[in-house]
Amino acid sequence: MPINMDDEMFLHLTEYCNSSDNPIDNARRAEMLGFGGRKILIAPGAIIRIPNQENIGSNVFIGLYTYVNGDVTIGNNVLIGPHCSLAAGNHKFDPATGWFSARTNPDGDDSIVIGDGCWLASKVTVTGGVKMGRANLICAGAVVTKSTPDYAIMAGIPAKQIGEINPKTGEYIWYHQQKEKNS
Repeated sequence: MPINMDDEMFLHLTEYCNSSDNPIDNARRAEMLGFGGRKILIAPGAIIRIPNQENIGSNVFIGLYTYVNGDVTIGNNVLIGPHCSLAAGNHKFDPATGWFSARTNPDGDDSIVIGDGCWLASKVTVTGGVKMGRANLICAGAVVTKSTPDYAIMAGIPAKQIGEINPKTGEYIWYHQQKEKNS
């Protein structure tokens, strides 16, 4: 059934859906999408298409225009920046049709798991099959194609471990600085 909206109501709805990036509206947005009650905040433009809402832990922020699709699990205390993409699953080339036609049964586990305490900075892409360890820092623009250990700092395309986080102090340990000290 179509909803009749006047121009003013449409303007308010459009602003709310696309411009209202603040804790109160982000919590309301999470509630409207069925993720309420666990301190989940969803920024404007984020698209979340997962089979089970319980796959997102508590105290999670999902940034502006982020896309989460498929069999994705997000742990507790996770920060996902703007314009990230977490797309589980895969398409296969179908010789009969000559294109990557329909979703097919995966050859393996194409799910994505984001461990507790992770931070995915802006424009991070996580591909199907990745299991991210606890408290990872994934640097802006990284493309994570392989699973990561706990407390890893990952960067690049494809992402490689460039450092680690000391779990007792929170200090970042950059591998390039260690090499320079040893040279």
